[in-house]
Amino acid sequence: MDKIKIPYHIGIIVDGNGRWAKEKGLSRSMGHLEGSKTLRRISLYAFEKGVKVLSAFVFSTENFKRSKEEVDYLMNLFVKEFGTNFKIFKEKNIKVVFSGEKKGLPNDVQEVIAKMEEQTINNDAGIFNVCINYGGRKEIVETSKKLAQMVVDEKIKIEDISEELFKKNLYYDLPDIDLLIRTSGEIRLSNFMLYQLSYAELYFPKTYFPDFLEKEFDLALEEYTKRDRRYGGINYEK
Repeated sequence: MDKIKIPYHIGIIVDGNGRWAKEKGLSRSMGHLEGSKTLRRISLYAFEKGVKVLSAFVFSTENFKRSKEEVDYLMNLFVKEFGTNFKIFKEKNIKVVFSGEKKGLPNDVQEVIAKMEEQTINNDAGIFNVCINYGGRKEIVETSKKLAQMVVDEKIKIEDISEELFKKNLYYDLPDIDLLIRTSGEIRLSNFMLYQLSYAELYFPKTYFPDFLEKEFDLALEEYTKRDRRYGGINYEK
């Protein structure tokens, strides 16, 4: 095989924690706990491999429809993980940002988000974008409102609105996703970073997320290396 190509920006839809637990006779909570460990482990591995931006879809706006018990557990797990175990990203010089609607999240979750963003704001070895209470359509709608208000306030003119300006006004101005990975075998986008996924390569391993470790990640990179990326019929190399 040719030299492995490393995507600049990888998106991961974290999926299969509950099914992983069910097949092992464990509670869904145990699945989420193991998934959080995998997220920390595989994220660090991705940056070690040379990935510059990693976006992880960990909790959608629709996930609030789950049982109160499961939602409460996930919120508490989030606080625990990012309040303690994910401090390693600060040490590794990784900037941590959060995409999604912070309003509606529990106060302690909002506090952890603010703290992590503040403590890593000047880090420049990579960007870890955590999508929580996130929806791709919601992001596009909110960006449209933001630009419309800028027109009303005469900060910009309608003709100033371009794809690039729109992208700069999303939750965060991040480069487009090069490779999207969705674990567990489900083959759909589930409203994840729709604007940024326009030309992404898609990879759907059947592995549940708690088992998506280094070997599985390397297989994703191997598959990405085989892809002939084309933008409108034109071969593209980053």
